[in-house]
Amino acid sequence: MGDTRLFDHITRLRAGSGIWIEVGRMFKTIREDVQSVIERDPAARGTLEILLCYAGLQAIWGHRLVHWLWNHRVRLLARWLSQLFRGLTGIEIHPGAKIGPKFFIDHGMGVVIGETAEVGTGVTLYHGVTLGGTSLSKGKRHPTLEDNVVVGAGAKILGAITIGANSRIGANAVVVKSVPPNSVVVGVPGQVVQRSQPRGPQSAPDLDHNRLPDTIGETLAALVQRVNELEERMDGHTAHAPALHAPDHGVWRGEDFSI
Repeated sequence: MGDTRLFDHITRLRAGSGIWIEVGRMFKTIREDVQSVIERDPAARGTLEILLCYAGLQAIWGHRLVHWLWNHRVRLLARWLSQLFRGLTGIEIHPGAKIGPKFFIDHGMGVVIGETAEVGTGVTLYHGVTLGGTSLSKGKRHPTLEDNVVVGAGAKILGAITIGANSRIGANAVVVKSVPPNSVVVGVPGQVVQRSQPRGPQSAPDLDHNRLPDTIGETLAALVQRVNELEERMDGHTAHAPALHAPDHGVWRGEDFSI
């Protein structure tokens, strides 16, 4: 009998310590989420402002709650609550999505994250981003974003693909194929450009959205140069060949057009 009481006492102590461990993890996550906002948004002026005014942060915390319910098979309530948070924040995150720590949604309106999406540590999304599915199957059908990925405003990442760590997706890009780590993606469909200087896990978030390659423009410039070289090699045709229309220092010249 004494052994049984001792066992019950030890079990209660373990259960109690387990609860405090979970509480500690919760507050650690909250601190990391707030710190992520401070690090990535120069407009953030203080913790109270962040708690009250950042819909992205509120959406993430709401998701952490409904994701816990989803994992504990309380799925109808989880879906219903997720819709409430969607109405409050303008951000729709399915309860089944797996979101890592230090996740930041800037502005946030119009963000959609599907059921089987997986988001790593230190990921940043801007408004209008979709992590969507492309299959009618019940299995994995949404993208996986590895650590420290930045996704620009309006970008669409579709299907069970993987965006490698330390990559940046340009605004309004449409990505339908997996992207290797340390890449920049631009255009529709997304064109992958490998970084010449890879970023490491300790690098600051890559928020320089103005620094994007112009893959189509550079290809056209190379084509224009090649055609000019061929014209110069043709006897008697150089003087009569029409000039190719090309940008001048990145600016296209032409007539005034009415739409």
